[in-house]
Amino acid sequence: MKHFTKFLATAAVAMTVSFPAFADTTLTVHYPMPGFFKDVMDTISKKFMEENPDIKLQFANPSATYEEGIQLIMRQAGTAEMPDLTFIGLNRLRMVQERDLPVDLGPFLAKEGDVSKLGFSDTLLKIAQVKGKQVGLAFAMSNPIMYYNADLVKAAGGNPDQPPKTWDEVIALGAKIKALGNGVEGIDFRWQGDDWMFSALLFGAGGQMLSDDEKSVAFAGPEGEKAVAVLDQMVKKGGLPIFTAAAGEQAFFAGKVGLEFKTTGALRNTIKSVGNKFDLRTAQIPLIDPVNGKLPTGGNAIVILTRDAAKQQAAWKFAKFAAGPYGSSVVVPGTGYVPNNELAAKSPEYLGNFYKENPLFVAGLSQMNRMVPWYAFPGTNGVKVTQTIVENLSRVVEQQAKPTEALNDAADEVKKLLPRN
Repeated sequence: MKHFTKFLATAAVAMTVSFPAFADTTLTVHYPMPGFFKDVMDTISKKFMEENPDIKLQFANPSATYEEGIQLIMRQAGTAEMPDLTFIGLNRLRMVQERDLPVDLGPFLAKEGDVSKLGFSDTLLKIAQVKGKQVGLAFAMSNPIMYYNADLVKAAGGNPDQPPKTWDEVIALGAKIKALGNGVEGIDFRWQGDDWMFSALLFGAGGQMLSDDEKSVAFAGPEGEKAVAVLDQMVKKGGLPIFTAAAGEQAFFAGKVGLEFKTTGALRNTIKSVGNKFDLRTAQIPLIDPVNGKLPTGGNAIVILTRDAAKQQAAWKFAKFAAGPYGSSVVVPGTGYVPNNELAAKSPEYLGNFYKENPLFVAGLSQMNRMVPWYAFPGTNGVKVTQTIVENLSRVVEQQAKPTEALNDAADEVKKLLPRN
């Protein structure tokens, strides 16, 4: 019996050594837009759990959009259903911070020491800060670019090697493409869903959403008037139809739209969907003011929500891994987003040679010096503000209101939704 007991003890030790321990920390993770991010999340989480066998990631049902994602988190706040980590649209970080939901990542970064060694520069860190507080780490960053069907451009008499550089040139070329007939449309400008593409026009004209003190609406000024005038001319002259976002995308994939304006984040899916149907090209988006014009930074940041100390340590490991060079090296080729990590952008191990081999991705990269934060409206009505702007833009696209009328109506409605000072 003594020998048998000794055998069992030896076997138990052997089993402990031979088999990995069960995960002792499980993190629930939520993210939006599975069409963009599911494959990316699967790849990053698999690699992370291989390197951190004591941490298990389980994903909550993803939200279809950033807007649905933030509303879900706001509903779940303070309940057992709230995830441990989430990925929040950059323009909604302010909303969760005003509810004091995110864990301050400042102390975690300070403990790491020189975070530039992790690829986190001050510029990149500021993308996910709210009034100086590090509420997250930028995970995916994008800017708006022009996608174009080089075959239709050529058929319309344009030069695919010299895409339009101004909005006047875009509108003129769009008109020529629409004139080809056979159900072909000139332009698809992604104005639906949120205020991001309106920001592209507004910021591109040198404008801003609110005044510096955030007490008054600024988007209805001269820059905003120029922005909606461009949208109006796209409709009247450039061949911009009344498309839903999904319909516009499918029409472009099918070779029925000449010029499409949307996020770099859709690039990988666009390449896959277009296949060999036509010669797909990309280029910088025009700026109304080439000197002072800026572009909104789209995308999201990873945010830690759990208040459990042990989970916070595990969550930080995942956050810095997902936003680190490996995560960025998965996000950029898998989507089209621009690098959110400087080590990933520069190192041959990650993305150093990627842009040389994949020229369609260069347009977004070349615009990074123009990127400014996607504006986050103050107060709890951020989603309603966005809906108000989009609804009034739709009146311009549908030609139910003059551009300045729709702009002023949007401004009046937004004023009522802002916090009272």
